[in-house]
Amino acid sequence: MSKLVWDQTGERFYETGVRNVVLYVQNSDGTYGKGVAWNGVTAITESPSGAEATALYADDIKYLNLISNEEFGATIEAYTYPDEFAECDGSANIFTGITVGQQARKAFGLCYRTAIGSDTDGNDHGYKLHIIYGAKATPSEKAYSTINDSPEAITFSWELSTTPVSFTTKSTGGTILKPTATITIDSTKVNETNMTALENYLYGVDASSGVSASDPGLPLPDTLIGLLSAQN
Repeated sequence: MSKLVWDQTGERFYETGVRNVVLYVQNSDGTYGKGVAWNGVTAITESPSGAEATALYADDIKYLNLISNEEFGATIEAYTYPDEFAECDGSANIFTGITVGQQARKAFGLCYRTAIGSDTDGNDHGYKLHIIYGAKATPSEKAYSTINDSPEAITFSWELSTTPVSFTTKSTGGTILKPTATITIDSTKVNETNMTALENYLYGVDASSGVSASDPGLPLPDTLIGLLSAQN
Protein backbone atom coordinates (compact mmCIF):
# COMPACT_ATOMS: atom_id res chain seq x y z
CA MET A 1 0.00 0.00 0.00
CA SER A 2 1.16 3.55 -0.64
CA LYS A 3 -0.06 6.92 0.51
CA LEU A 4 -1.89 9.20 -1.94
CA VAL A 5 0.07 12.21 -3.18
CA TRP A 6 -1.51 15.18 -4.93
CA ASP A 7 -0.26 17.59 -7.62
CA GLN A 8 2.98 15.82 -8.45
CA THR A 9 5.12 17.24 -11.25
CA GLY A 10 3.88 16.02 -14.62
CA GLU A 11 0.42 15.13 -13.27
CA ARG A 12 -1.26 18.54 -13.31
CA PHE A 13 -3.50 18.25 -16.37
CA TYR A 14 -6.07 20.57 -17.92
CA GLU A 15 -8.04 21.00 -21.17
CA THR A 16 -8.26 24.12 -23.32
CA GLY A 17 -9.08 25.41 -26.78
CA VAL A 18 -11.25 24.29 -29.68
CA ARG A 19 -10.00 23.81 -33.23
CA ASN A 20 -10.16 21.65 -36.38
CA VAL A 21 -13.96 21.73 -36.47
CA VAL A 22 -15.47 19.62 -39.26
CA LEU A 23 -19.11 19.55 -40.41
CA TYR A 24 -20.67 16.42 -41.91
CA VAL A 25 -24.23 16.78 -43.26
CA GLN A 26 -26.29 13.64 -42.66
CA ASN A 27 -27.66 11.66 -45.61
CA SER A 28 -31.20 10.28 -45.73
CA ASP A 29 -29.89 6.77 -44.94
CA GLY A 30 -28.25 7.89 -41.69
CA THR A 31 -24.69 7.98 -43.02
CA TYR A 32 -22.78 11.23 -43.33
CA GLY A 33 -21.58 13.11 -46.40
CA LYS A 34 -18.19 14.56 -47.21
CA GLY A 35 -16.79 16.63 -44.38
CA VAL A 36 -16.07 20.35 -44.75
CA ALA A 37 -13.87 22.57 -42.59
CA TRP A 38 -15.74 24.96 -40.31
CA ASN A 39 -13.61 28.06 -39.82
CA GLY A 40 -14.11 30.78 -37.23
CA VAL A 41 -15.51 28.67 -34.38
CA THR A 42 -14.89 30.43 -31.06
CA ALA A 43 -16.59 28.03 -28.64
CA ILE A 44 -18.45 24.74 -28.42
CA THR A 45 -20.27 24.19 -25.15
CA GLU A 46 -21.44 20.66 -24.39
CA SER A 47 -24.69 20.63 -22.40
CA PRO A 48 -25.85 17.21 -21.23
CA SER A 49 -29.27 17.11 -19.58
CA GLY A 50 -31.63 14.58 -18.07
CA ALA A 51 -30.36 11.69 -15.92
CA GLU A 52 -32.57 13.06 -13.17
CA ALA A 53 -33.73 10.96 -10.26
CA THR A 54 -37.39 10.29 -9.44
CA ALA A 55 -37.75 8.84 -5.96
CA LEU A 56 -40.14 5.94 -5.31
CA TYR A 57 -41.32 5.17 -1.78
CA ALA A 58 -42.66 1.94 -0.29
CA ASP A 59 -43.00 0.54 3.23
CA ASP A 60 -42.57 4.07 4.57
CA ILE A 61 -39.01 4.28 3.22
CA LYS A 62 -37.30 5.41 0.06
CA TYR A 63 -37.55 2.32 -2.13
CA LEU A 64 -35.36 3.34 -5.09
CA ASN A 65 -34.52 6.08 -7.58
CA LEU A 66 -35.62 5.89 -11.21
CA ILE A 67 -33.19 7.75 -13.47
CA SER A 68 -34.48 9.50 -16.60
CA ASN A 69 -32.70 9.13 -19.94
CA GLU A 70 -29.74 11.41 -20.51
CA GLU A 71 -29.86 13.84 -23.44
CA PHE A 72 -26.87 15.44 -25.14
CA GLY A 73 -26.98 19.01 -26.41
CA ALA A 74 -24.41 21.64 -27.32
CA THR A 75 -23.98 25.26 -28.36
CA ILE A 76 -21.77 26.41 -31.22
CA GLU A 77 -20.47 29.99 -31.36
CA ALA A 78 -18.67 31.17 -34.48
CA TYR A 79 -17.86 34.20 -36.61
CA THR A 80 -18.89 32.38 -39.77
CA TYR A 81 -20.10 29.01 -41.06
CA PRO A 82 -19.57 26.91 -44.18
CA ASP A 83 -22.08 27.13 -47.04
CA GLU A 84 -23.01 23.49 -46.40
CA PHE A 85 -24.36 24.44 -42.97
CA ALA A 86 -27.10 26.62 -44.50
CA GLU A 87 -29.41 23.63 -45.05
CA CYS A 88 -28.79 22.58 -41.44
CA ASP A 89 -29.85 26.08 -40.36
CA GLY A 90 -33.15 26.00 -42.23
CA SER A 91 -32.11 27.70 -45.49
CA ALA A 92 -32.50 26.49 -49.06
CA ASN A 93 -30.75 27.81 -52.18
CA ILE A 94 -32.83 28.96 -55.15
CA PHE A 95 -29.95 30.28 -57.21
CA THR A 96 -26.32 30.95 -56.32
CA GLY A 97 -26.32 33.67 -53.66
CA ILE A 98 -30.08 33.51 -53.03
CA THR A 99 -31.38 31.61 -50.02
CA VAL A 100 -34.82 31.14 -48.49
CA GLY A 101 -35.25 30.68 -44.76
CA GLN A 102 -37.74 28.71 -42.63
CA GLN A 103 -37.10 25.47 -44.50
CA ALA A 104 -36.60 21.93 -43.19
CA ARG A 105 -33.43 21.57 -41.12
CA LYS A 106 -31.02 18.77 -41.96
CA ALA A 107 -29.26 16.73 -39.31
CA PHE A 108 -25.47 16.76 -39.18
CA GLY A 109 -22.41 15.49 -37.36
CA LEU A 110 -19.45 17.38 -35.94
CA CYS A 111 -15.86 16.66 -35.07
CA TYR A 112 -13.64 19.05 -33.12
CA ARG A 113 -10.39 18.96 -31.23
CA THR A 114 -9.43 20.26 -27.79
CA ALA A 115 -5.96 20.39 -26.26
CA ILE A 116 -4.79 18.47 -23.18
CA GLY A 117 -2.18 20.43 -21.29
CA SER A 118 0.08 19.70 -18.33
CA ASP A 119 2.42 21.56 -16.03
CA THR A 120 5.47 20.20 -17.89
CA ASP A 121 4.27 20.10 -21.52
CA GLY A 122 2.02 23.16 -21.64
CA ASN A 123 -0.74 22.82 -24.23
CA ASP A 124 1.18 20.16 -26.17
CA HIS A 125 0.69 17.19 -23.84
CA GLY A 126 -2.01 15.69 -26.07
CA TYR A 127 -5.49 16.29 -27.43
CA LYS A 128 -9.01 14.94 -27.55
CA LEU A 129 -11.23 14.43 -30.57
CA HIS A 130 -14.90 15.05 -29.85
CA ILE A 131 -17.51 13.58 -32.19
CA ILE A 132 -21.21 14.45 -32.22
CA TYR A 133 -23.82 12.44 -34.13
CA GLY A 134 -27.41 13.23 -35.12
CA ALA A 135 -27.33 16.95 -34.31
CA LYS A 136 -29.98 19.46 -35.30
CA ALA A 137 -29.70 23.24 -34.90
CA THR A 138 -32.58 25.27 -33.51
CA PRO A 139 -33.36 28.76 -34.89
CA SER A 140 -31.00 31.33 -33.43
CA GLU A 141 -30.87 35.08 -32.99
CA LYS A 142 -28.62 37.11 -35.28
CA ALA A 143 -28.00 40.65 -34.03
CA TYR A 144 -26.76 43.11 -36.66
CA SER A 145 -25.57 46.51 -35.44
CA THR A 146 -24.01 49.61 -36.95
CA ILE A 147 -20.25 49.91 -37.44
CA ASN A 148 -18.82 52.46 -35.01
CA ASP A 149 -15.47 53.50 -33.49
CA SER A 150 -15.29 50.17 -31.63
CA PRO A 151 -16.27 47.67 -34.32
CA GLU A 152 -16.95 44.03 -33.44
CA ALA A 153 -17.58 41.05 -35.68
CA ILE A 154 -20.99 39.43 -35.38
CA THR A 155 -20.93 36.18 -33.42
CA PHE A 156 -23.41 33.54 -34.55
CA SER A 157 -24.72 30.98 -32.08
CA TRP A 158 -26.70 27.75 -32.49
CA GLU A 159 -28.26 25.48 -29.90
CA LEU A 160 -27.97 21.80 -30.83
CA SER A 161 -30.14 18.85 -29.89
CA THR A 162 -29.16 15.29 -30.80
CA THR A 163 -30.60 11.89 -31.61
CA PRO A 164 -28.37 9.02 -30.39
CA VAL A 165 -27.18 6.33 -32.79
CA SER A 166 -26.94 2.63 -31.94
CA PHE A 167 -23.87 0.43 -32.11
CA THR A 168 -22.98 -3.11 -31.16
CA THR A 169 -19.71 -2.54 -29.30
CA LYS A 170 -19.64 -3.61 -25.64
CA SER A 171 -17.87 -1.90 -22.76
CA THR A 172 -14.69 -3.35 -21.26
CA GLY A 173 -16.92 -5.03 -18.66
CA GLY A 174 -18.95 -6.76 -21.38
CA THR A 175 -22.03 -4.56 -21.01
CA ILE A 176 -23.95 -3.68 -24.17
CA LEU A 177 -23.71 0.08 -24.53
CA LYS A 178 -26.74 2.31 -25.00
CA PRO A 179 -27.13 4.44 -28.15
CA THR A 180 -25.06 7.60 -27.97
CA ALA A 181 -24.72 10.98 -29.65
CA THR A 182 -21.18 11.68 -28.52
CA ILE A 183 -17.81 9.91 -28.47
CA THR A 184 -14.51 11.32 -27.18
CA ILE A 185 -11.08 9.97 -28.13
CA ASP A 186 -7.98 10.77 -26.01
CA SER A 187 -4.72 10.83 -28.00
CA THR A 188 -2.66 10.15 -24.86
CA LYS A 189 -4.39 6.78 -24.37
CA VAL A 190 -5.00 5.53 -27.93
CA ASN A 191 -2.42 3.75 -30.11
CA GLU A 192 -0.75 6.35 -32.34
CA THR A 193 -1.19 4.30 -35.52
CA ASN A 194 -4.88 3.80 -34.86
CA MET A 195 -5.26 7.49 -34.03
CA THR A 196 -3.72 8.39 -37.38
CA ALA A 197 -6.10 6.00 -39.17
CA LEU A 198 -9.08 7.70 -37.52
CA GLU A 199 -7.82 11.19 -38.35
CA ASN A 200 -7.24 10.17 -41.97
CA TYR A 201 -10.88 9.05 -42.08
CA LEU A 202 -12.17 12.23 -40.42
CA TYR A 203 -10.01 14.78 -42.27
CA GLY A 204 -9.33 13.03 -45.58
CA VAL A 205 -6.02 12.21 -47.24
CA ASP A 206 -4.22 13.99 -50.13
CA ALA A 207 -2.94 11.90 -53.01
CA SER A 208 0.50 13.45 -52.51
CA SER A 209 0.81 12.05 -48.97
CA GLY A 210 1.88 8.58 -50.13
CA VAL A 211 -1.38 7.06 -48.83
CA SER A 212 -4.45 6.31 -50.95
CA ALA A 213 -6.42 9.54 -51.34
CA SER A 214 -9.77 9.76 -49.59
CA ASP A 215 -12.42 12.37 -48.83
CA PRO A 216 -13.11 13.36 -45.22
CA GLY A 217 -15.97 11.40 -43.67
CA LEU A 218 -17.61 10.66 -40.35
CA PRO A 219 -17.49 6.98 -39.35
CA LEU A 220 -20.50 5.60 -37.53
CA PRO A 221 -19.68 4.31 -34.02
CA ASP A 222 -18.99 0.67 -34.92
CA THR A 223 -16.66 1.71 -37.75
CA LEU A 224 -14.93 4.21 -35.48
CA ILE A 225 -14.36 1.60 -32.77
CA GLY A 226 -13.03 -0.78 -35.42
CA LEU A 227 -10.44 1.79 -36.52
CA LEU A 228 -9.29 2.35 -32.97
CA SER A 229 -9.17 -1.31 -31.95
CA ALA A 230 -7.29 -2.62 -35.00
CA GLN A 231 -4.24 -4.72 -34.14
CA ASN A 232 -0.89 -3.49 -35.45
